[in-house]
Amino acid sequence: MKRISLSDKCILITGAAGFIGANLVLKLLERSEHKNMLILGVDNMNDYYDVAIKEYRLKQIEKAAAGSASKWVFFKNSIADEAFIKSLFEKYDIKIAVNLAAQAGVRYSIENPDAYMEANIMGFYRILEACRHSEVEHLVYASSSSIYGDSADIPYRVDAPTEHPVSLYAATKKSDELLAHAYSKLYEIPSTALRFFTVYGPAGRPDMAYFGFTDKLRRGEKIKIFNHGNCRRDFTYVDDVVEGIIRVMQGAPERKKGEDGLPLAPYAIYNIGNSKPVDLMEFIDILAEELKAAGVLPEDFDVKAHQELLPMQPGDVAVTYADTSALERDYGYRPSTALRTGLKNFAKWYKEFYLS
Repeated sequence: MKRISLSDKCILITGAAGFIGANLVLKLLERSEHKNMLILGVDNMNDYYDVAIKEYRLKQIEKAAAGSASKWVFFKNSIADEAFIKSLFEKYDIKIAVNLAAQAGVRYSIENPDAYMEANIMGFYRILEACRHSEVEHLVYASSSSIYGDSADIPYRVDAPTEHPVSLYAATKKSDELLAHAYSKLYEIPSTALRFFTVYGPAGRPDMAYFGFTDKLRRGEKIKIFNHGNCRRDFTYVDDVVEGIIRVMQGAPERKKGEDGLPLAPYAIYNIGNSKPVDLMEFIDILAEELKAAGVLPEDFDVKAHQELLPMQPGDVAVTYADTSALERDYGYRPSTALRTGLKNFAKWYKEFYLS
């Protein structure tokens, strides 16, 4: 791979007010080894979930930027806006593009498919076209563990079949990988797909199970546990995901020629997951313990009395499990934050954000 320095570079991060995007910006601004970066953040600030959380993340970024040697510029726009994306790439000499903007959520994709086609397909296409006409050194973009569908071949390897997605969301992410590969092949754009596995942590997405469970339990409502609790998830702490992204940003697939003399696609895929699937019921027990310890729930709260076991929902899968051997091989990195540590940090943040 080709090593890339982040110092003195213009870096575009889309979905910059989102959960992963905001944490990525924060880490880049806080790290002393990356100097004089110009970080461009783009987010449409839609109301798929509470905009107050996105505004909170942006305020955290502004605080970090005030004390950083790098510069931060934010744009409230949609990546599907052709004129905006074109003008952005014309005005700035973007060298690294990290596309994290997307309409997320498996179940919501059943209710509102148009949002997924606009953001995940057209939006990503706009980014690809802009990269095609510029001198981007590396395009890094978010894929998802959802593209593995309900495959029984676990842990999920990056070379595993992914032709049978079980949700529209997963299908759009698979489509992004195919589009990126085509553009890499045709225009020699170095690109890397990152398949994230159930990312969680402070200031996360309220539509994620751990966040939704917390909201409902705090209100004394029952939480819905699908597939009667017979699910295992590869929960990955957000700081681990961000560390993986930053490492990958600095290693672009090399442009090479094949035996026929024609260019090979400078293209790579990595899983970023904790590689330790946790039983959903165990996850709920740990979450409840940490919520009690943080004072979000009373010590005598009966979590089991607030559980409703239901059948599997359309689009869901029973198990997610990342094989991260490719990431370890190429970047010497493997996520390692313990689930209890991550949930403790989330519980503390939740108490401060909602109850202080």
